[in-house]
Amino acid sequence: MTSDAFCCVFATNPVDSGVFVRAMHNRIAVFRAEYRLSRRQLAEAVDVNPQTIGYLERGDYKPSLELALKVAAVFGVPVELIFSLTPFEAIGTSLRRTGVEQ
Repeated sequence: MTSDAFCCVFATNPVDSGVFVRAMHNRIAVFRAEYRLSRRQLAEAVDVNPQTIGYLERGDYKPSLELALKVAAVFGVPVELIFSLTPFEAIGTSLRRTGVEQ
C-alpha cells in the first residue's frame, strides 16, 4: 500500500460474522497536506470530532455518504477523487504515466 492510499475493513472476523468485508480507500491525508489543513480544521469544516478524521485516514472508520460528500466539498473535488472501493494508483506512478516530471 502506498502512502497516499489507505484502507479500512469493518468486520473483526469476517469468517465468523458471515459479513462480506469491503475495503474503503481514501486520500484524505494527501488532500489535507495539499490544502495545508490540520485534522482539527477539516473536522470543524465537516462538523465532526478531529478524532473521526484520524479514524478515516487510518482506515479505522468508513464514512457515511453525507460525510464523504462534505469532505469532498471542502476540497472542491468529486467524492471519487478522495474515496474509492479499489486502491488508488500511487501519485508517483500517475505522474510518470502522464509524463509529468516530479
